Amino acid sequence: MLDIKLVRTNPELVKENIKKKFQDEKLVLVDEVLDLDAKFRAAKTKCDELRNKRKVMSKEIGGLMGKGMKEEAEKVKAEVSAIGAELEALEKDETTYEAQIRERMLVIPNIIDDSVPIGKDDSENVEIERFGEPVVPDFEVPYHVDIMESFDGIDLDSARRTSGNGFYYLKGDIARLHSAILSYARDFMIDRGFTYYVPPFMIRSDVVTGVMSFAEMENMMYKIEGEDLYLIGTSEHSMIGKFIDTITPESELPKTLTSYSPCFRKEVGAHGIEERGVYRIHQFEKQEMIVVCKPEDSMKWYDKLWQNSVDFFRSLDIPVRTLECCSGDLADLKVKSCDVEAWSPRQKKYFEVGSCSNLGDAQARRLAIRIKGEDGQKYFAHTLNNTVVAPPRMLIAFLENNLKADGSVAIPEPLRMYMGGKDKLSK
Repeated sequence: MLDIKLVRTNPELVKENIKKKFQDEKLVLVDEVLDLDAKFRAAKTKCDELRNKRKVMSKEIGGLMGKGMKEEAEKVKAEVSAIGAELEALEKDETTYEAQIRERMLVIPNIIDDSVPIGKDDSENVEIERFGEPVVPDFEVPYHVDIMESFDGIDLDSARRTSGNGFYYLKGDIARLHSAILSYARDFMIDRGFTYYVPPFMIRSDVVTGVMSFAEMENMMYKIEGEDLYLIGTSEHSMIGKFIDTITPESELPKTLTSYSPCFRKEVGAHGIEERGVYRIHQFEKQEMIVVCKPEDSMKWYDKLWQNSVDFFRSLDIPVRTLECCSGDLADLKVKSCDVEAWSPRQKKYFEVGSCSNLGDAQARRLAIRIKGEDGQKYFAHTLNNTVVAPPRMLIAFLENNLKADGSVAIPEPLRMYMGGKDKLSK
């Protein structure tokens, strides 16, 4: 959510940013906010004047009564009563205008960074850098489910019967590999100085609307019927929500956190749910990284976060690339974002395995996450998040890139301690 002062003083900048995101239908919101803000401030000013006038007149009543001037005091009482009625009506207007302003401000997109490429959708995202040499082996790489089935490691049919499409049973060595990757990711981030968390897997609606846009919420979140609770789509939601209505001393920053959670997503949209596969599903697990920091440090942390993901995948012999998200592909709260994509030898192309985002102070404004400086002044924090790893999607990249001609799968050294010392999976 933007600072209302920015909309007041530079509405053209806000409108130009909306155009860069190809959301011209939202341009009218800026003028509506300006109109409502003018009405809100006028009502507030009038309310302040009436409160002051009522206070003065109330004191006058006491003086008149003390002098025995009862009739005059009654006249002043009548005026005070009339002021009270007018004030009550104006206070209702003030509350209404404030709510209408917030409703619109929550939909106006955040100001994107000047470095973000301008484009309509993800087809116009820009490759930044590649890490590792993408290899296509001289043997055919099967579909990822076929690889898992060759180890008797997945059961989709049973999951369809119990839960429907978009769910799965992992078992045996594949299930163990799934857990091993998450355990390694946890320790990888702890070794980089991040504090490990296991957060709540459900959050209230005020946290949901604080951490994401309405469009994301509608397409992602599962609502718990009869309760003010939603299943999280990522642990970022709980972890940023942890700081709601808090004031953190500047000396305690940055907050660097890494969290594990299951994730639940509707996956509403053009991509849909796969009938046979675990790339786009309703339930998965993820290790996340979250940073809360001073505004001047957020871009430095943004670069550190995506580099952590690159280093993690490269430690497992998986080639990756970073892809800068263009303006039209950025969610409304984001200032800047990049995807980390892993190489698929079977498809001979890269595919998304994680996303790194700098949200500026957008989440902090919505959730009242503030910092207290050494001078005593309070200001909004900046928040960032990034995927460390999200199996089972990461399993696709791992299995394809470590598959051998005989059908076995090599286990890189960092994972062996989590796999009972095994250096490969054999059929």
